[in-house]
Amino acid sequence: MTSIASVTLEVADPAAADLFYSAAFGLGDRLHLRASEEPTSGFRGFTLSLVVSQPADVDALLDAAVQAGATTLKPAAKSLWGYGGVVQAPDGTIWQLASSSKKNTGPATRQVDEFVLLLGVEDVKASKQFYVEHGLAVGKSFGSKYVEFATGTGPVKLALYKRRGLAKVAGVSPDGTGSHRLTIGSDAGPFTDPDGFAWTTASESASV
Repeated sequence: MTSIASVTLEVADPAAADLFYSAAFGLGDRLHLRASEEPTSGFRGFTLSLVVSQPADVDALLDAAVQAGATTLKPAAKSLWGYGGVVQAPDGTIWQLASSSKKNTGPATRQVDEFVLLLGVEDVKASKQFYVEHGLAVGKSFGSKYVEFATGTGPVKLALYKRRGLAKVAGVSPDGTGSHRLTIGSDAGPFTDPDGFAWTTASESASV
């Protein structure tokens, strides 16, 4: 089964970004950083989601991110599906912090249960077919709106959303131009998908 080993964010200041992510989330080898001055503006077409077990953990991560320099896009709140909020890191990356639970069951921790990459694409069905042809297996699919892939025990999960829908979830305008400033490290790479998201081999990603 195809798995995703890590994601690499391309940032203007890797040292500053490393300080932020170490203080805010502590994701270890799942997240890499690389220097880039590629032009980019507005919504970059993806979000990263940290799924935790309870609302208190969402609050703990959100508070740590804001204290480290993140901007709140959506304050944490209950919803039909659970509890969550959205922040934007100083490098511009949008992070969703979420729990399917609406009640706390213990003391707050910052333990992350799932690290999910959500790609905002123009045509979900076409992108789904592209990824299936490149070795990924579909886990869940909701027509032309959302697809979740089965990535086994890999440290990074993958899902596809309509670009406009993902921007709405993130609380930002869907407009954006230039580089995604993202590279996905996996045993499925290297290739570039229909929306311009770049994949590389996991070994190349680990060397970044």
